[in-house]
Amino acid sequence: MPPAAATNLDYTPPDGGWGWAVVFGSFISIGFSYAFPKSLTIYFKEIQEYFSVSYSQIAWVSSVMLASMYAGGPVSSILVNRYGSRPVVMVGGVMVSAAMVLASFGRTIIHLYLCVGVIGGFGLAFNLQPALTIIGTYFHVKRPIANGLAMTGSPVVLSTLAPLNQFLFDCFGWRGSFLILGSIVLNCCVAGSLMRPVNKNALPKPKAEPSECNGPAAEEAASAPSANLLTEENQSESRSQGCVDKFIDFSLFRHRGFLIYLVGNVVMFFGFFAPVVFLAPYAKHQGIDEYSAAFLLSIFALVDMFIRPATGLLGNTKWIRPRIQYFFSFAVSYNGVCHLLCPLAEGYVGLVIYAVFFGLAFGMVSALLFEVLMDLVGAHRFSSAVGLVTIIECGPVLLGPPISGALVDIYGDYKYMYYACGVFMLVPGIFFFIMHYFNYKKLDEERRQAVAVDMRTCEEAVELKTSQDEKTVHETDG
Repeated sequence: MPPAAATNLDYTPPDGGWGWAVVFGSFISIGFSYAFPKSLTIYFKEIQEYFSVSYSQIAWVSSVMLASMYAGGPVSSILVNRYGSRPVVMVGGVMVSAAMVLASFGRTIIHLYLCVGVIGGFGLAFNLQPALTIIGTYFHVKRPIANGLAMTGSPVVLSTLAPLNQFLFDCFGWRGSFLILGSIVLNCCVAGSLMRPVNKNALPKPKAEPSECNGPAAEEAASAPSANLLTEENQSESRSQGCVDKFIDFSLFRHRGFLIYLVGNVVMFFGFFAPVVFLAPYAKHQGIDEYSAAFLLSIFALVDMFIRPATGLLGNTKWIRPRIQYFFSFAVSYNGVCHLLCPLAEGYVGLVIYAVFFGLAFGMVSALLFEVLMDLVGAHRFSSAVGLVTIIECGPVLLGPPISGALVDIYGDYKYMYYACGVFMLVPGIFFFIMHYFNYKKLDEERRQAVAVDMRTCEEAVELKTSQDEKTVHETDG
């Protein structure tokens, strides 16, 4: 089994048992959280014609929904820390259901922004963040696999909803379809009921792990000389972690790995969702019929579905796990290359090929997105880290698709939108490679320093013990 990052928890996660039921619940919850905004793009062309709005204006529906989902991260973190994952997810499912029912009576595009975007987005936030957090409480050694399986929910739900939405639209129109989707999304309440809190009292406390087995999550621990001999700075850090704010841990903004992750992701999210949002409209723009355009999303989701657990398995190997940040850097860069090459794809066959490669790239990033964050900050600070990351990322998530839609409106062609998204993905991918190289190098130096100080401390302790013994012998002889 590959070495894993330190848990920094006061118990040993079970790595199985009811945890697999929790993974299934997270599978459903995460699936709806990520797939629902994408699947609604099937209705965009018709809603655009119904309200007589531009590409940029209709793109705001998904953007506001995704941005609200990310902006609701800190609120969700507070509720999870206070009440646990189960009730928060169930409330989120009811909110999304109510949002879709209200949206079915919408008379203006603003009505959809408020109902689908704001109310529905916050409901999805209450589904996403608790599902991600609870996995870290049940798994440690098998965590990349568990995260990969849970994140597979997004493509599975998307591959189901994409053709279903086209069928519902043909039969009931977009208003009737929204009403039916409001009942379907109540399955999130069932998923939430599976998220039973882990019984920490029944689990033994973890044994101290050797320093060489610590990953980037042990950044603070690696810089400490030893558990019993802390410098003044490390004592301050230890106290700040021990007295962490009850709701959000703002000391993360002093965490080197967290800042690298945050800076790269802010740029990345400007181009992360737009290619998915505009995939079906792009196909229709090229004269492809509605069902074939919707089927592109199913192809994309099908590939995404299989690559996510495969990425989790690969990320859990002894070759990848110790340096999993490089794997994530490659996945982000690969996304950028796919988007830059997309305009070269001609006809429906070309779009199918693009959907396959894009599904591979998107699935790799999605499977690793939160695993690498937990690897950097540790499971004990993950809930706060997700909340802080999502509130900051809501800006690019909100602006990305409308900016892309504006490029389509200005140039009348989708290729400039794909070029822009490719740059937004490739630049942070290169940034991650460079910064994590220096981060790993710094961690290795801190680890070596910690070992040297430990050895020196042991030698001093032996010398002190020897001198005390000699003094005792002399006093006895005297």
